[in-house]
Amino acid sequence: MFSHYGKLSTELYDLTKPVGQSINGDIDYYLNRLKNVDGRVLEAGVGSGRCLIPLLEKGLTVDGIDYSLDMLQSCRNRCQQRELTPELYEMRLEDFTLPHQYQAIIMPTGTFCLIESREKAVKVLGNFKQHLASGGRIIVDLLLPYDFKEGESTTEVFSLPNGEGMTLESKSVHINWVVQRTTTLLKYEKWKAGHLLATELQELQLSWYGVEEFTLLLKELGYQNIICSSNYMHGRYPTAPDEIITFEAEVR
Repeated sequence: MFSHYGKLSTELYDLTKPVGQSINGDIDYYLNRLKNVDGRVLEAGVGSGRCLIPLLEKGLTVDGIDYSLDMLQSCRNRCQQRELTPELYEMRLEDFTLPHQYQAIIMPTGTFCLIESREKAVKVLGNFKQHLASGGRIIVDLLLPYDFKEGESTTEVFSLPNGEGMTLESKSVHINWVVQRTTTLLKYEKWKAGHLLATELQELQLSWYGVEEFTLLLKELGYQNIICSSNYMHGRYPTAPDEIITFEAEVR
């Protein structure tokens, strides 16, 4: 019934979040945290390359992995336009197997919260560990649902360069405090001259984690040297629910 980051979702993402556009300073932060890395980096949930491409252009060796074929195709196209040739993989994060060991695996801007369940999240973090070289680290952003309002609906209108347009209807359906997950329905519609060309329905589920909860999870999986930061200020412990929370942790 629902799409998973399909063609319309990808097109709108590319329009509203172009390559190199930092969200709250994420790209600069990741560039700074990776500046001394001389091995391979993996961006998990790479999407269409908003973060990947600036890292490549700074000379880092970065691979990308994502489950959305449409997002990956957009990423490939954008890389080809810039004569960049990263290795990109269409795989699930909980069971992927890649031929490389990485110095860092990154998930900027809350992408980790898209993992559907805690069971899968544990598998993903375990799989990351298997793909990290000794001394390698993960850098993962988390978000809290501080502004989620059950039942709230919004509609946005976007003009496309070719004279077409797109509307995005978003409805906050449910927040489950027990399993710590929000559910939002997204309806993308593409229009031209008042006629509907295409539509796409997506169910967006976001999971959240407490700071101590995620710290304990990493420790149980054997990660070490765990550092929690907020709002892309390294080492600054979170103090408010609207802050982006970033975890770094190493394997030995």
